[in-house]
Amino acid sequence: MNKIELLAPAGDLTRAKVAYLYGADAVYVGGKRFSLRARASNFDLADLKEAADFAHNLGKKLFVTVNMIAHEEDMVQLEEYLLDLDRIKVDAIIVASLYIAQLARTLKCTYEVHLSTQLSVTNSATIAYYRSHGVDRIVLARELDLDSIAKISKTSQLPTEVFIHGGMCTNFSGRCTLSNDMTLRDANRGGCAQSCRWTYELTKENEIISLADNPFTMGSKDLETLDDIEDMIKAGVISFKIEGRMKSAYYIAVIVKTYRTWIEALVSQSATESLKQQCKRELRLAENRLTFGGFLRSIPDKNGQVYVTQEDSVVQNFIGNVLSVVDQEAIIEIRNKVSLGQTLEVFSPKRISESFVLSVMRDEAGQTLPMINIPLSRITMLIPVDVHPGDFIRRKDDL
Repeated sequence: MNKIELLAPAGDLTRAKVAYLYGADAVYVGGKRFSLRARASNFDLADLKEAADFAHNLGKKLFVTVNMIAHEEDMVQLEEYLLDLDRIKVDAIIVASLYIAQLARTLKCTYEVHLSTQLSVTNSATIAYYRSHGVDRIVLARELDLDSIAKISKTSQLPTEVFIHGGMCTNFSGRCTLSNDMTLRDANRGGCAQSCRWTYELTKENEIISLADNPFTMGSKDLETLDDIEDMIKAGVISFKIEGRMKSAYYIAVIVKTYRTWIEALVSQSATESLKQQCKRELRLAENRLTFGGFLRSIPDKNGQVYVTQEDSVVQNFIGNVLSVVDQEAIIEIRNKVSLGQTLEVFSPKRISESFVLSVMRDEAGQTLPMINIPLSRITMLIPVDVHPGDFIRRKDDL
């Protein structure tokens, strides 16, 4: 069996390091240019170099997205950028242009070239064509079912990668121009305003037609495929990709660790139904949108879309980051409200979560706090369980 790669997103250097520490084999990030997530913090060349070095010291990989749909004015300094990435020793670039793939080969760059899901590859003949033009891996179209993925992966001349978790575009392979039309932000050049998730009213001759007194949306639910990971491993997929370069470090930590736990259990043949349910609970602790299984089992019906209401349920169990620890007293950077007497738990990269009742909390002046709800403030907590810098503190919720 090929090693299964877990590929995680990161919008900045901090989140990249979290992804590696919580179990990602590789992380994909965007630079300041040529990337499809313009609103992510993104990486300058110094950050990319630090991320690559961090990854390689752990025996892991760094991929860089060069996947915007480039217009004429976007091509300036492209060659220089591709060579810079080679000097930094990134492991792969992810492209949505065959020209950029071939240019990297012409420049004799040593990294791999991965073809983005935006190219909508849905058959092995197309993969053979791209292989002949210097592509090393294919990110399959998100609109494929399990049978198609299996047939392609088993006959493909290139390794295949699939998305397993995160946001879905309501249009085929992200080919949407709603954002362009409504906000002048080009979705395929890094500026998507996610117009499909806005609320709309239906009108006729400038009069509003009521839809049960509710506005409507046309966005997709998020993808969640824990139930399908085993079948995708059997299908021969070598890389499982998580979406979410705009997501928080805590979200990335939870999603990455959960899928890592489940993949390792499947590979070692130690997976149980009890563990699966624990993993599903963990995924719910990080989510704020409804989820579904995408196209894997069937073409999505109305249950895959969010039409009438957004129905977002923001999870606010994340309390804060552990910055430092001395004799069971930890400095915490706060994210959400927390009060004395609450049951909290420590979420760590390698250890099982341990819970404790919060009995001592002080501000930076040493004054006792009964409650705090000021994001980014720093407080001291007494944590009588194993805790280390880089861990996360969250409220112990039963979901």
